[in-house]
Amino acid sequence: MTDKEVRKVTRKILPGPLIVATHNPGKLKEISDLLRPFGIEPVSAGAAGLIEPQETEKTFAGNAALKARAASLASGMTSLADDSGLEVDALGGAPGVLSARWAGPGKDFRHAMARVEAELAERPGSDFSARFICALAAGWPDGVVQIFEGAVEGHLSFPPRGDRGFGYDPIFVPRGFSQTFGEMEPQMKHAMSHRAAAFRKFVESCF
Repeated sequence: MTDKEVRKVTRKILPGPLIVATHNPGKLKEISDLLRPFGIEPVSAGAAGLIEPQETEKTFAGNAALKARAASLASGMTSLADDSGLEVDALGGAPGVLSARWAGPGKDFRHAMARVEAELAERPGSDFSARFICALAAGWPDGVVQIFEGAVEGHLSFPPRGDRGFGYDPIFVPRGFSQTFGEMEPQMKHAMSHRAAAFRKFVESCF
């Protein structure tokens, strides 16, 4: 990645349309809910007819920057991209940036959660500590990208519980709580999630 692609810049985002560079409906809803109080009109990458780029970077920040830059250059609009996932200590940080790929081509996170459980079962006595990581990248049509990162610590719990949220939410219990993200009311999750932590930094810089 070049210096132009990712810089520490201070740019403001004005009310109006903004590309949310995701094809994931759950992620789109969560980001749109966070953006709406600021007068932003979220436009999904799918609705804008944008192709989802291949995620070739080895970090969440790298993939978020790649997606934001691609969306802004293709649309000529400011964009916001997210790359996030689950890191499990006993699995050496896996699935990490491969979190979505563990769900397979059909994006079946029941399969992904079952794989996490199976791999932990192969390590008797393993610590179930884990964290969600989020990197948000704001992109502009001139190629500048600014990155904001957040995390939430917790542990895994099986079997999955709750039908709220998306992805690995039904097996993740944030530190200090007994409910999984999949059981929590959206407002409670938004107040503490990795995406909310990254979003707060985004708001402080760009609004």
